[in-house]
Amino acid sequence: MSKEIQERCLGIEDNNLIPELFGNFDENIKIIEDEFNVEILLRGGEIKIIGEELSTKLVERLLYMLVDILKREKKLTKQGLMYTIQLIYEGKEEKVKDLLNETICITASGKAIKPKTLGQKRYIDAIKKRDIVFGIGPAGTGKTYLAMAMAVNAYKNKEVNRIILTRPAVEAGENLGFLPGDLQEKVDPYLRPIYDALFEIMGFETFGKLVEKGLIEVAPLAYMRGRTLDSAYVILDEAQNTTNEQMKMFLTRLGFGSKAIITGDITQIDLPKGKSSGLVTVSKILSDIKGIDFVYLTKLDIVRHPLVQRIIEAYDKFENKE
Repeated sequence: MSKEIQERCLGIEDNNLIPELFGNFDENIKIIEDEFNVEILLRGGEIKIIGEELSTKLVERLLYMLVDILKREKKLTKQGLMYTIQLIYEGKEEKVKDLLNETICITASGKAIKPKTLGQKRYIDAIKKRDIVFGIGPAGTGKTYLAMAMAVNAYKNKEVNRIILTRPAVEAGENLGFLPGDLQEKVDPYLRPIYDALFEIMGFETFGKLVEKGLIEVAPLAYMRGRTLDSAYVILDEAQNTTNEQMKMFLTRLGFGSKAIITGDITQIDLPKGKSSGLVTVSKILSDIKGIDFVYLTKLDIVRHPLVQRIIEAYDKFENKE
C-alpha cells in the first residue's frame, strides 16, 4: 500500500450536520486527526482528508458512518465516536446499522433506549431468546439499565404481569438493625440505583402507581425466599454479592411465563472472606444448560464517562501486577 500523501474529498448533503460532526471547537475532528494521523479541512461545504492512502480511506469510511449516525440520532457523543473508530479499525462498521435499528423502549422524557455497543446488542438478543440470561461485566456497561428497559417493554406489551427487581443488601450487613425505620426503609438505600433507573425509564408517577398496585416490586433478595414467581420479569442486580445458596434459591423461584436476568461484576465482590460468590460459581454449573445464556461485557461496552474505561484498565493492570 502506497504511503504517498493524498487528498480525499467528501460532500455532505446536509450542511446542518457539519457542526455536530465536527463538535465543539472541532473536538471530534481533532480526535480523528490524532487517531489516524491525517489532516481534515472544511472548504466550501466539502470535507478534505489529507494523509497516507490507508488512513484517508479509513477516515472516509468513518465520516460517512458518523453522518449516518447523525441522520438517525441527531447527535454524536464522544463515546459513540470512539466506539465507531474502534469498529472501523476492526472492519465492523456495518454492524453500526444493527445498533441504529434497535430501539428497546422510549423513556418518559421521550428518549430512545438503544444498545450502544455490539456487546450490548448481543446481551439484548440473548434476553429476547432465553428465559434466563446472565449479564456479566464491569461498571458502566448498561447491564442493569438495559435489563430494566427490556422488562418495562415486556410489561407494556403484556408479555408479563409484573416486574420484580431485587439485589442482595450485602453492604448493609449486620449494621442493618441500627438504621432507623422498618425493614423496607432500611434496605431502600441499597435499592436506590434501581429506583433511579426506573424513574428515568417510566416516569415517577407511573412508577409510583404500579408499585402501589403491586405490579412493580423492588425488594431485597431475602424477600424472594419461599416464593414462586409466575408471569414475572425478574431482575437480580449486583449478583456477584450473592452466596451460592442465595443464587440457587433465586434461580429456583422462577415460575411459568417468567424470565430472569441476573447482572453482576465479578471484579467487585463485597462478600466476607471465605464466602464464594454465587455468580462466579453458577457460571461453572449452568454454562452448558439449554435455555440459559451467559453474556460477558467488556471495557469496550462501557457507556459512561470515557475516564471510566481508563480507570478500569488502570485497576486491571495494577491487580495483575499484584
